[in-house]
Amino acid sequence: MSAGPESTHVSSLGNGDSLHQQVLASFPLCDITEEDLTQNPQFCKLLVTLAQHVDQSGLTVPLKTELEKAEQKLQSQRRHWLRSESLHKGLQEMIQEHCIRKHHATLPPDQNMFYETMEKSLLVAQCIRQLDPSSTTNQEQPSVLGLNPQHVMELMPLEKNVQRMKQGLPRELEKHLKKKCMGLLSYYQPEWENESEGLKSSKLSHLSAQLDKEKKRAESLKETCRENTVLLQRQTQLYLSELIKCIQLLQSLILDHRLRIQTDLDRKKLDYLEGKCGLVLQKIKTEMVEIQLDTYTVDSISAHRKIREKLDSELKACQVEKQSVELKLASFEILGKEFEALAEEYCRLRQEIEMKHWALKEFTQYKDK
Repeated sequence: MSAGPESTHVSSLGNGDSLHQQVLASFPLCDITEEDLTQNPQFCKLLVTLAQHVDQSGLTVPLKTELEKAEQKLQSQRRHWLRSESLHKGLQEMIQEHCIRKHHATLPPDQNMFYETMEKSLLVAQCIRQLDPSSTTNQEQPSVLGLNPQHVMELMPLEKNVQRMKQGLPRELEKHLKKKCMGLLSYYQPEWENESEGLKSSKLSHLSAQLDKEKKRAESLKETCRENTVLLQRQTQLYLSELIKCIQLLQSLILDHRLRIQTDLDRKKLDYLEGKCGLVLQKIKTEMVEIQLDTYTVDSISAHRKIREKLDSELKACQVEKQSVELKLASFEILGKEFEALAEEYCRLRQEIEMKHWALKEFTQYKDK
């Protein structure tokens, strides 16, 4: 039965993306996205219905009205307090400036009496307020040192001095406030400081409106900044969600590509390992041939050394035999035919020695090569 008005309100807001945007605008403080509304249409419909009863801050219409009335009352009381506080501060500043002037120059007696009367009146009024808080609270408080407002009132200056002070106070207060306003004007627009008094007064009359205008402009910029911050946060969330989707898609593409090229990579890796193994085997064969050659060289050198040792021993034996034959020739030289036989034997031995010398020489040259 109640679906009729809700559906009518939904159709009045819009359909599709426009409805989602209006719902998000109605609840800027909620951390929801357009994707959440799309995935949860019943929740979106609930927010549309709820937007009829609450504002963007989440307050209901009656509560918002009461809050506005309370804020207006608070602003009125605040203005009243600020008016009194500003007046009190202004009077204190006037007293302080008078004290400074009194230390640097001699002032007229009536001026001294005026400020002394004003200072005493302010102190008495402040003490009475502390002793009688009935104007600010309903609770009764114990008296301070047994004093009451009547005791403090006895310290008031003479009535005629008070009346004279009250008559001159508006004029002096006006001069003081005008001086402060001129200082504020010079601070706000330093180029106006050298202007005439009349022009300054004219511009001073518009200063409040200008300050209020700039205040509203600052508040507007602050509100715009807040809206931009909310929009930036929402766009950041959308960007991050889209970025996560892109990353997931990229990961799936990388995985598919890796699976497709894995076979080619394995084949190339196998070919590389086969080639590397072939090179290692070839290197091992070359090293084995070198080792065999080295072994053969060592064996041949050993055999040649043995042959040379054998020839050296035979040469030494022939030399010994030659010496013995020469001794025999020397001892039997006096013999005739017997000596000829010995000479022939000597020639034969000499030829054998020369043959062995030749063989030894040839062997030595072969070894050096």
